[in-house]
Amino acid sequence: MDPQQRPDLSASQLPHPRPEVENLKAYSAPLEGRRGLLRLDFNENTVGPSPRVVEAIRAIPADHYAIYPEYDGLREAVLANLALPLEPSQIGLFNGVDAAIHAIFHAYGDRGETLLTTSPTFGYYTPCAQMQGMAIKAIPYRLPDFAFPLEELRTALLGEGVSGWRAPRILLICNPNNPTGTRLAPEPILELAAAAPGTLVVVDELYEAFTGDSVLPLADFAATPNLLVLRSLAKTAGLAGLRIGFAIGAAAVVDRIARVTGPYDINSFAVTAAHAALEDQPYTDAYVAEVLQARAWLVDQLQAAGVRHHAAGGNYLLVWPRQAPADVDAALRRAGILVRSMAGKPLIDGSLRVSLGTTAQMQQFWQAYARIEGLLPPV
Repeated sequence: MDPQQRPDLSASQLPHPRPEVENLKAYSAPLEGRRGLLRLDFNENTVGPSPRVVEAIRAIPADHYAIYPEYDGLREAVLANLALPLEPSQIGLFNGVDAAIHAIFHAYGDRGETLLTTSPTFGYYTPCAQMQGMAIKAIPYRLPDFAFPLEELRTALLGEGVSGWRAPRILLICNPNNPTGTRLAPEPILELAAAAPGTLVVVDELYEAFTGDSVLPLADFAATPNLLVLRSLAKTAGLAGLRIGFAIGAAAVVDRIARVTGPYDINSFAVTAAHAALEDQPYTDAYVAEVLQARAWLVDQLQAAGVRHHAAGGNYLLVWPRQAPADVDAALRRAGILVRSMAGKPLIDGSLRVSLGTTAQMQQFWQAYARIEGLLPPV
């Protein structure tokens, strides 16, 4: 039978997935049609990786394409870059931090257990918890400045004075938080981990390089083996397209998470690129410094023009347009600039998240945004 003439199968005729999957709304992001535009929508590195990365990838012999990837030395390279007294067994390698997050829930999440996190935060945490049948308790940030709700979160974590309380299986803190930029000092995080040994405390540090606050320099994984830290080379070193991420923690925890991943999840190109990027830390440092300089410039423009905004941490900030956000978003796209609408997100509905790049790129954004909003005369 011609495949085009086959009748459509109803859901009742298909194999049944788990109920959690059937009811799941997958995390999705509009990733198509972005090339050739100024990409200020996904907090990526806006200039690309170190030239050493490009040279290293181009130098891969063609016959190596047919060989399964090898990971020897990559964990040691991560450790050398971190300059911390850790062992290679404490470094987990993943096909991007998204894959690490998925593996964490696959290894530790369970039906009827609870994910404790904040709101709003990175959207991928929710479907990962839901696919395991977990409940989600999300503590809102404190208005008006999106301060971290430490006391409320501590109560939910430790159950102080709460009847029928059950410890959450996973606590996930994005620090600094995406999209609010909220920062939390490392000491309170370490205190939370020490006080809740039965909860896996995961700290997502993808944006730490732009504002500090990492728990790693102070972490003692022997004392708090329930602490796990996530890092990436996507936002700083420009390897988002190659997918490489790390989970850092107690060797036993890293081992459990690695057990639920494939043996060759990270491709050879990502491994080669990661080695080259880690060896050229000055390039990454220079890019981070440029982003911070550009952020200061853009914040000055926003303040001078009276634009409501929030800039706290990470390589992004929030702006609240005077016009309909969807109209401003669309007008920016027509001008060749992509930003991310926060429509429907708690506390920040009506805002646009703007990733930060170089000063020249922020000048390009500001000229377009200010004219769309009537803050500058039309050209």
